[in-house]
Amino acid sequence: MNAIVSNKLFKLLIAILIVWQPHLSVGQNNIIDEVIAVIGDEPVLKSDIEFQYQQALMEGVEYPGDLKCYLLEQMMVQNLLLEQAKIDSIEVSENQVIMMVDRQINNFINRAGSKEKLEEWLNKSILQIKEEQRDLVRKQMLTQQMRQKITENVNVTPSEIRRFFRETPKDSLPQMPAQYEYQIITVTPRISQEEIERVKARLRDFQRQVREGRDFATLAVLYSEDPNSAARGGEIGLTPRASLVPEFAQVAFNLRDKNKVSKIVQTEFGFHIMQLIERQDDRVNVRHILLKPKPSDKAIQEAKNLADSLVSLIRKDSLSFEEAALRFSSDKDSRANGGFVINSRTQSTKFELREIQPDVAKRLEQLEEGEISEPFTMKDQRLGNDLFAIVKLTRKIPPHTANIVDDYQTIKSLLENKKSEETFRNWIKKKQRETYISISEEWRDCNFEFDGWIK
Repeated sequence: MNAIVSNKLFKLLIAILIVWQPHLSVGQNNIIDEVIAVIGDEPVLKSDIEFQYQQALMEGVEYPGDLKCYLLEQMMVQNLLLEQAKIDSIEVSENQVIMMVDRQINNFINRAGSKEKLEEWLNKSILQIKEEQRDLVRKQMLTQQMRQKITENVNVTPSEIRRFFRETPKDSLPQMPAQYEYQIITVTPRISQEEIERVKARLRDFQRQVREGRDFATLAVLYSEDPNSAARGGEIGLTPRASLVPEFAQVAFNLRDKNKVSKIVQTEFGFHIMQLIERQDDRVNVRHILLKPKPSDKAIQEAKNLADSLVSLIRKDSLSFEEAALRFSSDKDSRANGGFVINSRTQSTKFELREIQPDVAKRLEQLEEGEISEPFTMKDQRLGNDLFAIVKLTRKIPPHTANIVDDYQTIKSLLENKKSEETFRNWIKKKQRETYISISEEWRDCNFEFDGWIK
């Protein structure tokens, strides 16, 4: 115990000494870096502020005050959260970090115009940028999880929501865009048994190749139809059991030998084989190869014919939309509700147009209330397969000021956000009082949002 305390005190002493130095240098003019603040035993480096400043400029961020001062405060808040995350043993998946970094780097390259221009802008190689970005993203994800934990017990009651709505001036309520309620029927082309056997035979051949020494990861890069993992050799990253579909999880968590390939497993996504990388308690990391059986041209035509027939029957009132959805729709999330689609963000049946899949939104804009569309092709956003769809515009709410009847969930979210923000701000103030904080003299004139940084 004493050794641990001594080590922490030593690190803190070093950080305190550094923060009062104008810079660490080799020679008179070669500045390596500068510590501009210490939060607990975590320093905030000037290089970190500069990197985030350049990133903000690249993303077109506009800030009315001193952007560097704002970034400094954000990093100090982040360090408070990271310190608490260590105490609470909060972790993030390395796989999620890598995926986020790849998306951000691609976005940076698109904004800069090319990889070379990005490297020139930041005066660093892509590998250096990725490495720095990984650390930033990891910290951002940890702080997000920690903030969620701080506010996870925030609840609001119906009476609080009604009182909040009454007490909020009308001109402070949000202006709601047009909202749509709709029903959907999807018809997925049937997959033949012959096609299923073809896919299984191919996977069995991959199993054979791995047994004979072929690299599983190479096969995944070349042949897997999972767009999220194929480029990483099929690796899914350490994933909790609850995040995997049950059939996949059962096989993944029963793997023991890292050199063996699993049996073929069928899920709603297709057919998989997998190979164990590591397991930690209730999380597992495997490589997998996914192959998806494809419908024949005949099956596609049969699905289209069924969709056409359903439209005809519904328009003749020979079959209700709700009954057709229950009996024929392949959309398991909506068919039991008579085809009504639920907004996962608000848990209501109302959607803004931007929240609706473009193929569906395009048809809804052309319909009057109560009308149904002609069948059209669309891609299942979750499973990735092509299907035929029919939509019915049940209700369209025109743009309006938020009200308690049509926009109860929106009013509830506003109050929840308000209470969460208050809870978080109170946590920061309390944490500031409990934490050692030191800020370099030249940064003390910043107009910080929270007063507790300067002691």
